[in-house]
Amino acid sequence: MESLFVRLAKALAVCEIDEKIRLTAAIAADWQAGRLDWRNSTPVTLVCGRPAKPELLPHRDMPNRSPATPEGRARLLHAIVHIEFTAINLALDHAARFRGLPESYYADWIGVAAEEAEHFELLRTRLQSLGYDYGDFPAHAGLWDMAEKTTDDALVRMALVPRLLEARGLDATPPIQMKLEQVGDHESARILDIILRDEIGHVGLGDRWFRHLCAERGLEPESTYRDLLIRYQAPWPQGKMNEAARLAAGFSESELVLLAKKR
Repeated sequence: MESLFVRLAKALAVCEIDEKIRLTAAIAADWQAGRLDWRNSTPVTLVCGRPAKPELLPHRDMPNRSPATPEGRARLLHAIVHIEFTAINLALDHAARFRGLPESYYADWIGVAAEEAEHFELLRTRLQSLGYDYGDFPAHAGLWDMAEKTTDDALVRMALVPRLLEARGLDATPPIQMKLEQVGDHESARILDIILRDEIGHVGLGDRWFRHLCAERGLEPESTYRDLLIRYQAPWPQGKMNEAARLAAGFSESELVLLAKKR
């Protein structure tokens, strides 16, 4: 059997988009077929590969992405395409970086990587139909910045990437869909229906593994989560939370009340 971690590291390191998607799909297929060894102890070096474009800018320097104009709508979709590309790398890294976890942990994040690749392809095809492609506009690196801050501890990674930053995507999606509907882009809004449905599951996996790791260490998860937000100076939820989606992903009603009070 091949080492799962060698295969994950290879897919993570690839810069060329189509090759990364091909390798990710191959890992998912070989995992399902039982051809990858998750107990293998072969050390790997993890490097995140991405194409030369888009140019990455600080969030504050990102231009307006209002869908009121065709270019603004393309910029908005491009931003989401970039998030989905980054999410492929994140899921690969979640699985590749942390050893000694249950087999189901690796199964979960391999499955997420494959779904994120599907999301990327859906959105990229839609962007191309508007006359643009991934890399045509700048993007920001916020998701991956947090991944780099959480390389030493799976508990912190689960808290601050899927359970924090990806959960913010649950909040942001319905308002984006409304804006797209208002300018008549119903096709893009329906693609976001698919992505929102799947992302609830992805955030739910982050919640599940965060709580699992807290239980192993005798930690109360919701207070630990708030402590980590403070320790890492992470962004608290802004604006209106998508409470239904967050509850479906594992947040409790009492936790949402406390998170809302903080902002």
